[in-house]
Amino acid sequence: MGKTEYIVSLIVFNAFFILFVIAIITYIWQYKLKKKQHEAMLRDQSKIHHKELLATQVEIQYQTMQEIGREIHDGIGQKLTLASLYAQQLAYENKAPQIIDNIETITAIINDSISELRKLSKSLTNDIIRNNTISNLLRMECLKLSGSNKCKAIFNTNDADIDLPYQVKSILFRISQEFMQNSMKHSDCANLHVSINIRGSKLVLELTDDGTGFDMSKTDRSGIGLENIRKRAEIINADYLFKSEPGQGTTLFIEIDYK
Repeated sequence: MGKTEYIVSLIVFNAFFILFVIAIITYIWQYKLKKKQHEAMLRDQSKIHHKELLATQVEIQYQTMQEIGREIHDGIGQKLTLASLYAQQLAYENKAPQIIDNIETITAIINDSISELRKLSKSLTNDIIRNNTISNLLRMECLKLSGSNKCKAIFNTNDADIDLPYQVKSILFRISQEFMQNSMKHSDCANLHVSINIRGSKLVLELTDDGTGFDMSKTDRSGIGLENIRKRAEIINADYLFKSEPGQGTTLFIEIDYK
């Protein structure tokens, strides 16, 4: 074999070798790419499945509250009404003053219980969330809390007619209630500020109290409702930020794409 033939053979061999190496590298790269795509698809499917489960839980809770409300109204409420009528009849038939006073006291207690049960039944079964904007719901909740004389709740918005799907509206309202109730029970706050505003393409819900606050690094977050807030925020693809420091109060931001 001449020198020229040897050089040509060497070049051809090196060319095939390089092509072989390139083919192996390409195969490995494609394999890793497909693996990443498959893993991403599995993660997306898992997230979708998780959100569907959470959404189902919310719907089940809603249906359960509806059923409990109807049972309170149709069952316990009617029995208490009947007991009240019997007590009134006894008071009418009995002439002993002391017994009459006792019966009237029992009747008053029963009637107060009936009134409270009717309020509870109405709150569980009516469509207040479906029939109001998120702004109206938060405004009414602030008025209710301020009426308790435990804390002054102040509401602000830059758009009173924010139109949201029922699920988004319901979850934002429940998150707000969770925060407000925790503030009332645990923070010893005097003022609670609630605002919901449109900022560009984002809807921003902000809740702040001026209570005692706490060290988040030393607190069991699940014990203060943060786990419920996190789960609910996930359902509607919302971002949230929870901030608190001792003596500095507590703040919750919820941000969601509006359009």
